[in-house]
Amino acid sequence: MSHLGILEPGSRHDLRVGISPDAPDEGQLPDEGEGAFGYAHSYETASRYDGPGLRVVLFLSGCLLRCSYCHNPDTWHLKDGTYISAQQVIDRLAGFAPALRALNGGLTISGGEPMVQLAFTRRILAAAKQMGLHAAIETSGYLGDRVDDKYLENLDLVLLDIKSSDPQTYRAVTGRDLDPTLRFAERLAAMGKPVWVRFTLVPGFTDDPANVEGIARFVAPMKNVEWVEVQPFHQLGAFKWKAMKLEYKHVDTPTPTPDLIERVFEQFQNAGCNVR
Repeated sequence: MSHLGILEPGSRHDLRVGISPDAPDEGQLPDEGEGAFGYAHSYETASRYDGPGLRVVLFLSGCLLRCSYCHNPDTWHLKDGTYISAQQVIDRLAGFAPALRALNGGLTISGGEPMVQLAFTRRILAAAKQMGLHAAIETSGYLGDRVDDKYLENLDLVLLDIKSSDPQTYRAVTGRDLDPTLRFAERLAAMGKPVWVRFTLVPGFTDDPANVEGIARFVAPMKNVEWVEVQPFHQLGAFKWKAMKLEYKHVDTPTPTPDLIERVFEQFQNAGCNVR
């Protein structure tokens, strides 16, 4: 059994591996349970990138996707995270809550994938709402079918990563099927849940005009989508792949040029999306 540890402050760019070797496999999704304990990578306390205002961002361990350009492969497995109590997270969050409320911020749970640890995140999000904080998750939506409406009631915003509109491209870059993400997006639209769509622009992989156009056409009619955020590919996570002895397909992939970024922005704008 994993030993209870301390939730570590730090950065999404920190490398953390092998901390809880006895953790279950993230692919063996447990029953919901009480969610009193879970596995976390780290947390940041001053993000202005992962939702409105100033935010605490909790990075959890466990993800079922295997994105070829992932900048945090050390969040894929529960065994690489620290085993912590939800109460420890809640107590730490309570200390930041007054400042977060004053700065129109809140909590964002990222990963990894928050829906891998559904009961754990449910408990933390409910506590954040009781503190009067804006609550968000960043998710691929792949596990959206697991989530009930009560879980979504605790969310003010979903940061939804739509990595491709083409099923073959999506499987090539993630190892998973696209349909669950699209179903989750449509469900959020039907209930009017605010969403920021995030799209990672990877030259030679996701930059095909037809791929971008497909996402734009899918998202544009959704009145709940407040923003499409284009995230240019970067190499900041390459060192993690090397340290973990993983094959990295993007050693020679360049960052997107300004012209490419402008073209993608225009595609979303022309479709009627708010893009940044």
